[in-house]
Amino acid sequence: MPAITMKELLEAGVHFGHQTRKWNPKMKEYIFGERNGIHIIDLQKTLKLFKEASRFVADLAASNKNILFVGTKRQAQEAIAEEARRCEMYFVNQRWLGGLLTNNITIQKSIQRLKELEAMSQDGRYEMLPKKEVGKLERERKHLEMNLSGIKEMHGLPDAIFVIDSNNEEIAVREARKLAIPVVAVVDTNCNPEQVNYPIPGNDDALRAIRLFTSKIAEAVLEGRQLAAAQASEQEGVGEPAGPADGGGPLGSPPGENGASSGYDQEGGSGPALEGEADSGETRYTV
Repeated sequence: MPAITMKELLEAGVHFGHQTRKWNPKMKEYIFGERNGIHIIDLQKTLKLFKEASRFVADLAASNKNILFVGTKRQAQEAIAEEARRCEMYFVNQRWLGGLLTNNITIQKSIQRLKELEAMSQDGRYEMLPKKEVGKLERERKHLEMNLSGIKEMHGLPDAIFVIDSNNEEIAVREARKLAIPVVAVVDTNCNPEQVNYPIPGNDDALRAIRLFTSKIAEAVLEGRQLAAAQASEQEGVGEPAGPADGGGPLGSPPGENGASSGYDQEGGSGPALEGEADSGETRYTV
């Protein structure tokens, strides 16, 4: 499984939640305490739940299943697109189109329209049309491209979705739940963890925190795919005599959890030194 350490979480500011007045009481078990009006997330629980989520994602990838990365808020758009492309998965980073999951047939029609317009722009058909008509078609193509580029090759429904900020992506989460599609989500202190199958408690607003979680989930996908490829190679070689230099053996077990301490004492309540920083219109902090 992809390793994530307490140091990485602290440096990314994953432990800083929202203002206490904005909290969701259902997040209580994942909150370590409060400082200067800001909830502090229990990173020991974040480590545990992230490990469970990444194992689930890796197992899906090892079975050649597909995961849809979802993050449409400004801070998440770049990381979602880059990391999904890196692990060759699908993504939505602009606007979630209502019915993307529950009315997928209509979405597939829009995707076909996008592909048709792309073909027209490349095979010379545009040159046979009036400039005004070409301009109209290009505006339509760009609009479809913006919203559908990340799912253009997704045929049918994903096997799971990975979400940054379950509150912001409420419609996506609701559609997935309706279709019994598992949801892996980063949940901040203002979210409802009961709405997702694999909650990962953490700051869902800070750029570094979003990048950290998204990149680690992408790594879980890549590791799962590598495991599947290795198992396929082993099966192909069953029954064939091993060469004299064959040093093959079973795959190594995944590394264990990092044993780093949390940076704050659960009993004593002492925490890391904090400095204030404005983030997205709220008082946020960095280590």
